[in-house]
Amino acid sequence: MIDTVVLDVGETITRDDRYWASWADWLDVPRHTLSALVGAVVAQGWDNAEALRLLRPGIDVEAEYRAREEAGRGEFLDETDLYDDVRPALGALRRAGARVVIAGNQTVRVGELLRALDLPADLIVTSGEWGVAKPQPEFFHRLTGVAEAPADRTLYVGDHTANDSIPAKAAGLRTAHLRRGPWGNLWADTPETIAAADWRIDGLMDLVSVVR
Repeated sequence: MIDTVVLDVGETITRDDRYWASWADWLDVPRHTLSALVGAVVAQGWDNAEALRLLRPGIDVEAEYRAREEAGRGEFLDETDLYDDVRPALGALRRAGARVVIAGNQTVRVGELLRALDLPADLIVTSGEWGVAKPQPEFFHRLTGVAEAPADRTLYVGDHTANDSIPAKAAGLRTAHLRRGPWGNLWADTPETIAAADWRIDGLMDLVSVVR
């Protein structure tokens, strides 16, 4: 039985289109060029920030984040960044009696933007707010503290096998791999995903039957 559902952010509840487009504009390169490089590093299993380093060797990504914020070109999210099934699924999960938590590798600013959207979630937290990021075990230990449910009755949902399913399972949580976005589709049927995911889903509404 699942009492709490925890959802990743990027390519789970939000599209990453705006994120990468804003980086391309900031670095003054064509958007399709950066998109192609992101796809290439994903296929290699590298961190997606390597796409930025391929374009600008030696780039200090954190310093560039700060520069973008100071220039008024920092991170932004609104309703159009959400996948269409997010509000219906989160609402249905709560009606089914589940606690809904959103927790992913995002900045403090993204946490603020997500909370401003008034999503049907009981809690929204980010790695930037916690000071620890996936796939570090401490991130998932923190999750068990806010889930308000035993680990084996808490379900972590994400698209990234190495950052989501594998470390969540190692922490004793149940796991669902979402076939969405580049990572979710690329790794959906790999042996690693099959071994780590208790469920493999094609959309967030599939979670309602899992909880029930």
